[in-house]
Amino acid sequence: MSSRPSSPMMPFLVACLGIAIFSGMDAVLKSLSIALGAYNALLWRSLTGIALIAPLHAIFVRRIPNLHTMMLHIGRGVSGAVSVLFFFWGLVHVPLAQGIALSFVAPLIALGLASMFLKERVGRRAVSGSLIAFAGVIVILLGQSGADGKGDTLEGAIAILIAAVLYAVNLVIGRRQSLAAGPIEVALSFNVVAAIIFLFLVPAGTRLYLAAGQPTDAAAVAAQWLPHLPGREHWPTILLASVIGTSAIMLLAWSYARAEAQVLVSVEYTAFVWAALLGWWVFGESVLPTTLLGAAMIIAGCLWAARQQPGVPHATIEPEAA
Repeated sequence: MSSRPSSPMMPFLVACLGIAIFSGMDAVLKSLSIALGAYNALLWRSLTGIALIAPLHAIFVRRIPNLHTMMLHIGRGVSGAVSVLFFFWGLVHVPLAQGIALSFVAPLIALGLASMFLKERVGRRAVSGSLIAFAGVIVILLGQSGADGKGDTLEGAIAILIAAVLYAVNLVIGRRQSLAAGPIEVALSFNVVAAIIFLFLVPAGTRLYLAAGQPTDAAAVAAQWLPHLPGREHWPTILLASVIGTSAIMLLAWSYARAEAQVLVSVEYTAFVWAALLGWWVFGESVLPTTLLGAAMIIAGCLWAARQQPGVPHATIEPEAA
């Protein structure tokens, strides 16, 4: 007998709650990134995440992954870690709602990557939906490039688009990873790989950059891209980001285990509403009309691409939090 409930309403509502919590985490991490820099905010969140998840892994999983699974963990961890670094660096420079809207293109990019690497057939509906969403991205960028007094917003938007491409790679790898490991192992492996990148690779690249060029703002570069122990006032926020992020992943995992992706995929786009509200409430950000128009076009393109065609199986679309 199936364990799925007869009605998808409860999974739908729980997924809505999970997305709302994730939007809160984005706001918390944006605040941390402004205070500490995106690099240090993500570094300490990863280390805190390891401390929280490792005991769960030791109690409930207690296994060492084989080589194939380990390579999946590393691949997804690298793409995910670099993606979130670009995303939260960009989110420092753009309104929260705009950053979330631009990130919605990731599932469409994943469709193209799935066609190349997983040999999945991409139909005309997916292509036309991608074009609509791409036009929405252009509308947001054009509107933002004309905004006054925000010199770094275009660079921030481009960083978020780069993050969306890397996140799409993360989604494609995740389709295979989810068959090889459970959610606790996946969460722990991501935090471990991300911590290694943030502790060793990013500082090494920063030191090479400073040694080669010695820019006039070397001290500012070092402060942003080298590890620094946060002050005591920041630790409650770091812990909060780790706890709510883990909670949101668990809520979404529960929902996606009990309802089809095609039922829940529209929940992802409620993040824009929460981002607009939190951006206004926490950071005093306004939402440009072009951002609203572009977000509507991106959402419409994604829903059009995800719509099931007669006689064609519906592709599995993973949640943003996967």
